[in-house]
Amino acid sequence: MAAGAVAEDMSDLAARVRSLMDLQRGAPLKLPLGGALFDIVVTGSGPEAYAAVHLMDEVQRIPGARDDTRACGPVIEDPEHDRLIWLVPPGTRESWEPHRYATCLGAPYTLALPPLEQTEPPGPYWLRPCRGDRLVPAAPLADLLGRFQPGPIPHEELLGESLSTIS
Repeated sequence: MAAGAVAEDMSDLAARVRSLMDLQRGAPLKLPLGGALFDIVVTGSGPEAYAAVHLMDEVQRIPGARDDTRACGPVIEDPEHDRLIWLVPPGTRESWEPHRYATCLGAPYTLALPPLEQTEPPGPYWLRPCRGDRLVPAAPLADLLGRFQPGPIPHEELLGESLSTIS
């Protein structure tokens, strides 16, 4: 590589570092979906969705953990739009079967994550915390959503106010 040239994959490193610093200061973090981080599954919120969250706590419970440990992977609640945003493994969008009660999104979308310490309204907040050791597994999630049928049913074109595309 020529002196002074910037590697293509490093072109947005400064922006990502600034975003991470903003997150540490309590500001929202905007991250691209897909790639190596995560995809998302968007559902309605409400009693049916909360039932799925509580059962996912059981599915993801760590053996030997305290009974009150919430083990579900990261879930964001957006009370203004009555939806839950489940962070699922990267690549889920490619294998996600069409689902009546959920929309799965990856690249080219970006998502603004709430500050890590935001665990209640106002605004979007972490219903289940973002931890480095887990995401929500897609297959059990799809099964639970089919079982509990949370609504209203999200559609990709209706999610524009909380998602953007990478330009």
